[in-house]
Amino acid sequence: DPSYFYAADFLGRAYEQVGRKPDALAAYQQAVELDRENAENWSNLGHAYAVSGHPAQARQIINDLKATAARQYVGPYNIALIYAGLGDTDQAFAWLERAYKDGSALLILYMGNDARWDRLRADPRYASLARRIGLPPPAPGR
Repeated sequence: DPSYFYAADFLGRAYEQVGRKPDALAAYQQAVELDRENAENWSNLGHAYAVSGHPAQARQIINDLKATAARQYVGPYNIALIYAGLGDTDQAFAWLERAYKDGSALLILYMGNDARWDRLRADPRYASLARRIGLPPPAPGR
């Protein structure tokens, strides 16, 4: 269904995982256009900008999400994902800790199986968070 934002969102995830960054950006942009109020759509687009060499656009989305958070709830997980894409591990973990304190279901849904977290898996903070939310420890080499 071309009007269902999750279809575009998960297509973007698939493209991103196989390295088709321009296609991922296009799919995420379509998801945002289909549901501009969904912070997850914006964070996926922000992450894709970050890993595609467009850090200014990624940081702008972080700023926009933080501004939105002043008016309504924006999950810290969403902001953490963009920081992870930017390679800002300390900020990513700071926002993941906020997500943990909020009881974010996104941690359980995505942390253990989303390749976008692979860069953080070797960090001891990842293993600590995984343990606290009930995920198995990361596999060696992953």
